[in-house]
Amino acid sequence: MRSQSDHSPKEAPEEEGHDVVESLAHTWLLGLRESLTHEAFQDHALRQLTERGLAELAAICTASRGQWQHHPSTSSVPGAASQTAHMPPTELLAESLDRDQLVRQADWIVIPMDAKADLSSVLAVRIPRRTGARQLADLDWRRLALALSVALSVSRTRDQQGRRVERQAAMLTLASRWHQTLDTQSLLEQIAEASTRLLLAERASIFVWDRRSKTLIARPALGVESGELRIADHKGVVGHVVQTGQSMRVDRDDGQQLIDRHTDRQLGFQTRTLLCVPLRRANGDVVGAFEMINKRQGDFTAEDEEALTELAAHAANALQNSQQFERLLVSRRLLADDAAAKVQWIGASPAIQTLRATIERVASTDLSLLILGENGTGKEVVSQWIHYRSPRRDEPFVAVNCAAIAETLLESELFGHEKGAFTDAHQSRPGKFELACGGTIFLDEIGDLSPSGQAKLLRVLEEKVIVRVGGSVPIAIEARVVAATNHDLARMVQAGKFREDLFFRLHVVTLELPPLRTRGQDILLLADHFLGRFCAQAHRPVPQLTPAAQQRLLTHTWPGNVRELRNLMERLAYLSDAEVVDVADLAFVLGAAKRSGASVASELPLNLATQTFQMEYIREHIERSQGNISLAAQRMGLHRSNLYRKMHQLGMPTGDQETDD
Repeated sequence: MRSQSDHSPKEAPEEEGHDVVESLAHTWLLGLRESLTHEAFQDHALRQLTERGLAELAAICTASRGQWQHHPSTSSVPGAASQTAHMPPTELLAESLDRDQLVRQADWIVIPMDAKADLSSVLAVRIPRRTGARQLADLDWRRLALALSVALSVSRTRDQQGRRVERQAAMLTLASRWHQTLDTQSLLEQIAEASTRLLLAERASIFVWDRRSKTLIARPALGVESGELRIADHKGVVGHVVQTGQSMRVDRDDGQQLIDRHTDRQLGFQTRTLLCVPLRRANGDVVGAFEMINKRQGDFTAEDEEALTELAAHAANALQNSQQFERLLVSRRLLADDAAAKVQWIGASPAIQTLRATIERVASTDLSLLILGENGTGKEVVSQWIHYRSPRRDEPFVAVNCAAIAETLLESELFGHEKGAFTDAHQSRPGKFELACGGTIFLDEIGDLSPSGQAKLLRVLEEKVIVRVGGSVPIAIEARVVAATNHDLARMVQAGKFREDLFFRLHVVTLELPPLRTRGQDILLLADHFLGRFCAQAHRPVPQLTPAAQQRLLTHTWPGNVRELRNLMERLAYLSDAEVVDVADLAFVLGAAKRSGASVASELPLNLATQTFQMEYIREHIERSQGNISLAAQRMGLHRSNLYRKMHQLGMPTGDQETDD
């Protein structure tokens, strides 16, 4: 029904109308000073109209997408409560809003709110019939509506700012927590769960965009049994968001056709409302989307979109940090695996098997180890083998040769120094113990430490704390100590050359490595291993060792132990191009052993010493006879066939000569 032509009431006495409006405005100002929510203040403001007898019913009516939402408030006027459900005709509300004028119909007066404050709200007032209707009709309703609009705008802004401050504080707390989480899966779960609580949604998912497969992967997908959901990157709202980089909202009455109902059916879930924003890196690249589903009350608002956009920025940064950390962690593990694969301890002799079993038992502990053995027996290899079989395998392994550090630099090398601590200290530098934090520090040649160095090392091992040279701040260290020496530390302690307290501090578990000459067939296993490795590096076929060459390796005393054998195989791989390695090919390296005299032979068992002497004796006579076997046999007092037979027994090459007469 259209209103009558007298839409505007007659002019009221100016002073009287102004007094009422000013009194209400003052009351509303006092109400703004109280800590009321916007909804509570709106009820308070409307109640003033009914309690003062200006209205039997007052309501703010807001148009939203073709529907009117009413926010009424009534006074204690008898019979008013029963009339709260009766709102003015929607035609009257729409007319006032469209014409931006006060309109009246029967007992209803409808006044548009200030356009700058609210573009779609009107104030609807039912005038009490028992009161002076003419007096109320003459009231300056436009001025009253303007004052109410300003008060509500202030209340709404204050409420929004308060919620924004609360959300900002909550976001900062969440962001701080997220940046401390370095596990990506755990981080994603934290983000989704916290966001649903903050925005009052039922579900949340973070979609990571896999551009190569053109797939969006939701992790976690709350409510999904597997915790992961995969969809094509062009489908649904999420696909539109990642493709365009623009946020989207789907309300209960708008945009429902954009929802991918196939996913709903797949999950047995109904999406009613949805909010989705792009997930961007710091450089602006879209890497996914952040989706909230089903607001618990009403639709998602612009305020929710603003909050989710900010949450997405924090989430993207935290996600990038966690992914970078995981990539570094994977790279470190790969490097550790590669380093561990290169550390091989070859050997099957009883002594090595016993030692290997002992190492397997102590590798997983944090016990200090002392490795004893001659030079070249593989003390550092054993320490690495222990490290890569311990829980510290992904942490640093730092080797320090104590014998190679000058006394004046020992403390700086081991414990670090601060800038300006001495003449050349141009910048602060951590020491070996700091670099090995969480891992293993290998102190080789520990027996060569000076008395001063021994005292400083003992203090660090006891207190587990270091202080850099020139510094004063104690730094806690957490590194496993493995020490090694070729000296007899027990005798050095008796001779006063090594501190007894340091000896017992290191002597928790002792491993003694056997010399190579006592390991029997391990010599051939190691020779094959080294020869194969170096030939692969030299890009050449692996030559075969003749029985005589193998016997020669077995009878050698190996004063340099495994290191000497390794060097020999490296020389053969690079300097010999023969397909077969014979004794003569070994002589250019092992010849020095022949000149070592009885001191070398005295270290061998009797049968090996006898064989070694016989081989060297025969070889020397053949060389002096310039390869003439008959002449060599004559000089040794043997028949030529007997010499051949003896050479065969010793595994020495005989060429193509007959062994019989």
